[in-house]
Amino acid sequence: MSTYKDLIVWQKGMELSRVVYRLCMAFPREETFCLSSQMRRAVVSIPSNIAEGYGRDSDNEKVHFMHISLGSAFELETQLMLSHDLKFVGDEEYTTALQLVTEVKKMLSSLIYRLRFPRSTSRRSQEAY
Repeated sequence: MSTYKDLIVWQKGMELSRVVYRLCMAFPREETFCLSSQMRRAVVSIPSNIAEGYGRDSDNEKVHFMHISLGSAFELETQLMLSHDLKFVGDEEYTTALQLVTEVKKMLSSLIYRLRFPRSTSRRSQEAY
């Protein structure tokens, strides 16, 4: 039996969390409880809600938590843009993080679709996400 840890989107969410935490370590000290804190909460919400949704019984409940995760990814994307504009994050780190956020958003959107319309896909292909 597979677990949420086998979902590639959860694994990517965890990778994104590590990337964002490392980025935030370089933020100015006065940002510790501001933008940095907000980014950390948003990024941790992504894999956390994937895991919580995976543990739910119905596909509707799973979809609900995947939507929360997707919303957190959009929130994080905005915060990354702001942190780059404020020069807290360099161009290379920004591009890497943004590409990973985009990948996670696409995977979540696809998973949500497959959970909402299960007849158009097999259970096995859902677990690939």
